[in-house]
Amino acid sequence: MRVATPAPPSALPRRALAEEALVVLSLSLLASAVDAIISLFEAPISGVVVASVSQSRVLARQLTGVTFGLAPAWLCWYLVRRSGEGRAGIGLALDRPRRDLVAGAVLAAVVGLAGVGVYLGAVALGVNRFVVPVPPIGHWWTVPVLLLRAIEAGVVEEVVAVAYLVTRLQQLRATPAAAVGASALLRGAYHLYQGLGGFVGNLAMGLLFGALFVRTRRAWPLVVAHVLLDVGAGVGYLLLRGRLPGLV
Repeated sequence: MRVATPAPPSALPRRALAEEALVVLSLSLLASAVDAIISLFEAPISGVVVASVSQSRVLARQLTGVTFGLAPAWLCWYLVRRSGEGRAGIGLALDRPRRDLVAGAVLAAVVGLAGVGVYLGAVALGVNRFVVPVPPIGHWWTVPVLLLRAIEAGVVEEVVAVAYLVTRLQQLRATPAAAVGASALLRGAYHLYQGLGGFVGNLAMGLLFGALFVRTRRAWPLVVAHVLLDVGAGVGYLLLRGRLPGLV
């Protein structure tokens, strides 16, 4: 009987290796496994038909979606720590939370006012499709999940598409303008499902957020602003649906 060949040793400590494995699995097979487990209770198996999907299973899907949705930002966090740059290397130092919160709130107010104008103009021109910015309504957990989704979107988009990407592009010798432009184009591109208005609005937002990051090297105000914008959009929809163009 052959003796199994041991795995090659790693220079990383066991804690770092365990975190690495969890990040990789969260971005791939672990997410699929959890989704499959939930699906097991939602679809017919061996002649057993599930009459309806319970609130608890719908909520479970929402929560697992948020949890695994944060994995890309976790990967960036892990990589900068592993490289020795630390969270400050991509503007995520926690040394001045109050200033970051205030700056994020001011930025959200400015972008929010402009965003309403872009939305109304795009709807009037027929170049934007409306996307419901809330989880399934009518449940006790609608607003809490709305908040969690906003946190997920704010953390992932601003950490990955701005803090991490702009930093890495500059380290690859891209000019600040080129790095910000690439980040903004990416943001606009993954919002094209909203239509031309969504692309233009998010391109402008990406240029603004990227320029602010290059100037301040702070990512938390961008995260805060994004979270507040998404919460505002969701709460605004719940309060105003049926009263503004496109809100049904």
